Amino acid sequence: MDKKFTVLAVALAALFSGASLAAVPQGYPADYQKIVDAGTKEGKVVIYSTTDTKAAGPLIKGFEAQYPGIKVEYNDMNSTELYNRYLSEQASGGGSGDVVWSSSMDTALKLATDYAAEYASPELDKLPKWAVWEKKAYGTTYEPVVFIYNKRLIPAGDVPDSHIALGKLIASQTDKFKSKVTTYDIEKSGLGFMLAVEDSKHDKDYFTHLADVAKGGLTVQSSTGTMMERVSSGENLIGYNILGSYAEARAKGDNSLGISYPKDYVLVLSRVSFISAEAEHSNAAKLWFDYVLSEKGQSILANQADIPSLRNDIEGKNDIDGMTKQLGDALKPIAVDESLLEYLEPKKRLEFIKQWRAAAAK
Repeated sequence: MDKKFTVLAVALAALFSGASLAAVPQGYPADYQKIVDAGTKEGKVVIYSTTDTKAAGPLIKGFEAQYPGIKVEYNDMNSTELYNRYLSEQASGGGSGDVVWSSSMDTALKLATDYAAEYASPELDKLPKWAVWEKKAYGTTYEPVVFIYNKRLIPAGDVPDSHIALGKLIASQTDKFKSKVTTYDIEKSGLGFMLAVEDSKHDKDYFTHLADVAKGGLTVQSSTGTMMERVSSGENLIGYNILGSYAEARAKGDNSLGISYPKDYVLVLSRVSFISAEAEHSNAAKLWFDYVLSEKGQSILANQADIPSLRNDIEGKNDIDGMTKQLGDALKPIAVDESLLEYLEPKKRLEFIKQWRAAAAK
């Protein structure tokens, strides 16, 4: 009996040793095994994210399959809630997210400037230079920002193909579009505020065009899902500054939802992520971080979650190369750099919101 147990113990040790070694991604440095072992010992990683749990599901499943000893504790919040919660927890010294992953690029970078750990991911050289800030904050996706419309109620010939065309359409049919146009509430949504600021950088007549868009009366929301639902049902007719990744995923099963990529310029959002300097599960956090940036993780995002990849080596068209072939020079990626912080200065933020509200008659 003792001999059998000894043989079994040796077999199990070999099995688990092999599984551990197999978990080190191909091409990573040999000492990465130490991070794998330490992360497995930590046993979990806590993610604070604005990415819908449903969209992140395949990524979580893939990560836990690659690192079966680590559980993902995934917290899905809107961008303002994430920012306030993380900031409060850091100030109090309590437990918090090991990794922040936010579509609100500006507020995520603001948090990173104060709380991110420096980490040179093994995937660093596979990423565009504009997507990495000081090896602390990393862009992780490549998501065009689009218009959506109700295909049953907006004739094909009326579908706007530029920001100017959007304003002209609504201004010319104010009765039809009365309270039928939706976008983000820039005071409640960090993402919405950032996109409005980026619009103003690419359109010198932004507030004039915003006033045209608002002539029918804007309805504002803090959730992409709510805006898509309202446009699909016909409660609203058009939505703008919508994340194309969510719109494309919804449109696959929703014949009422149309998508238009503006030809004048297409903002491209890249969800910003960083590892907390005070992460309780710092090694597991590195494993998650690298997995999200890896070819495997990016392929899951692109082909299972419908979130375009930041890389150019992903199978299919849903990566930076595929988007470039489709939209060309119209694409305007938002860089992960200090320019994102400009309008977070309280006085400048308030002035922008006042201008926005005046133009939108809000």
